[in-house]
Amino acid sequence: MNKKLQSTRLRRNIGQVSQRLEEWSVNPWRRFSLLLIVLLAAFVIGSSIGMINGVLAVMDPVGALITVLLLELMVRIRRGWPNSRRGSVTRDLLDFSRIGILYGLLHEGFKLL
Repeated sequence: MNKKLQSTRLRRNIGQVSQRLEEWSVNPWRRFSLLLIVLLAAFVIGSSIGMINGVLAVMDPVGALITVLLLELMVRIRRGWPNSRRGSVTRDLLDFSRIGILYGLLHEGFKLL
């Protein structure tokens, strides 16, 4: 039995998040600040992954596998979007989060040297 979900206000609003974010970020300063916040938050997440795996030495292979799978999933999602002169905000958010996580992991790795 396939039941159709109700068209509630919450469901419609969630479906329009990307469009509303595009409209909100027309201002370049808003766009830049949003991308910077996402980059720094992803950097914190990436360095946290490295620190947690460093403390729990048993979880190194599992943490590395999860991290590689996450980054590979982000790359594959990104590949589906067409290139345009001015990129969409959601694509840029995905790119900046991927860069932040990778930079956080590299930063933690260089601390060990």
